[in-house]
Amino acid sequence: MQSKSYSYPLNPDWSTQEMETVIAMLRAVEDAYEVGIKREEVLKRYRAFKQIVTSKAEEKQIGREFEKESGYVLYQVVKQAQTSSAKTIKMAGD
Repeated sequence: MQSKSYSYPLNPDWSTQEMETVIAMLRAVEDAYEVGIKREEVLKRYRAFKQIVTSKAEEKQIGREFEKESGYVLYQVVKQAQTSSAKTIKMAGD
């Protein structure tokens, strides 16, 4: 998107480490749209993310909030990483 002046959807109950893990996943989503990112890196960050965000409902809520803020879709990046055999994930931009 144009500017990166949006906030990440974070739970105030998370520890600093948990917030950093969630932000790392959301940054991987940004990278997938902006410059490309190694597929294995997306999967590694997603596994760590799921240790914190264990429920599908919470994951979807974070994904919706992040998409609303940034225009980037968490679900699409994760799906692409899980189903693709490509070494690098690069989402088609708007």
